[in-house]
Amino acid sequence: MRGRTWAVAAGLLALTLVAAACGEDDGGGGGGTTGGGDCETVDEVSFQMQWYIQAQFAGYYAAQDQGFYADQCLDVTLVEGGVDIVPQQPLADGQVDFAVAWVPKALATREAGANIVDIAQVFQRSGTLQVSFANSGITTPADFAGKTVGNWGFGNEYEVFAGLAQAGLDPATDVTLVQQDFNMDGLLAGDIDAAEAMTYNEYAQVLEAVNPETGELYQPEDLSVISYEEVGVGMLQDAIWADGERLANDEAYRDIAVRLVTASLQGWAYCRDNVEACRDLVVAQGSQLGNSHQLWQMNEINKLIWPASNGVGFIDQAAWDRSVSIAQETPNLEGTTVLTRPPDADAFTNDIVTEALAALDALGVDTTGADFTPIDVTLEEGGA
Repeated sequence: MRGRTWAVAAGLLALTLVAAACGEDDGGGGGGTTGGGDCETVDEVSFQMQWYIQAQFAGYYAAQDQGFYADQCLDVTLVEGGVDIVPQQPLADGQVDFAVAWVPKALATREAGANIVDIAQVFQRSGTLQVSFANSGITTPADFAGKTVGNWGFGNEYEVFAGLAQAGLDPATDVTLVQQDFNMDGLLAGDIDAAEAMTYNEYAQVLEAVNPETGELYQPEDLSVISYEEVGVGMLQDAIWADGERLANDEAYRDIAVRLVTASLQGWAYCRDNVEACRDLVVAQGSQLGNSHQLWQMNEINKLIWPASNGVGFIDQAAWDRSVSIAQETPNLEGTTVLTRPPDADAFTNDIVTEALAALDALGVDTTGADFTPIDVTLEEGGA
């Protein structure tokens, strides 16, 4: 179950020299080869996605499409998620080798006994919003008092409760909490005063809808948006999780983890620099969301990843500690918290991503995106 090991400095230097000699530059893969590596063996890997096919996972599909996984001697099966799939659970059950999951949800599963470990924090910032109409008077979480506030449940509501707690509001008495569908129909129909949304998905759904008062699409000025990241209660979201037992005791699995993270992060660098190409890729993969919606999503996802001052995927201790603190201290309707105790020190490691970043640096890949600039996206009705 072993492929080549990228920790060998001479091998990395040789690859770098070959790429330089060929003058290869794919505009985001950054000087690595794209035609498959010189592999003695190829390792088969199953990788669970968190949700349905969309640009939220474009970096992984790009790594597959551009041959970055193949370059690392990996044959990766990307397993699509869905409403009834808790992505870290198949990993905990041994059904897949790796998974993408939000940190607080995965830590709750770890506290319940699953030995899963965050090995790469792809999203550096939270993308969760609470969206209302501009005339609602809702501009801060304190304004939720007396309002109907939507959330999706399934562990997606933690930041909503944290915002309420920060404002000194009792979720049981000061607001009316309702579980909303994974869309903005409740807000548009007037049944919800403030709806939960992601920057890259549900927020765009409102901007793709026709305002009946104007006959035109809703505009940002028609809406009031609260960013949980900006108000200080954002929690870490999409990360790559591994099996902690195998990571500690199976050197071959650890080697695969390094190569998987290396190729995945190269895929995200590619999508940073090739936004439209990655949009096209996920649409071709079968996403049910339209072209303009997926371009918006790819652009917003890039904002959550880049710039990455410590290198893409590196787990920032302060951001980790904030997520853990919120998970321990924020009560829900029943008065319970996501975590009852701090996770142990083995819940995350930067060892894997540090090796991956070194390999990417040797390949000439820009791993910080210091000069990243988002593009302008025009949404079409219905996201077409």
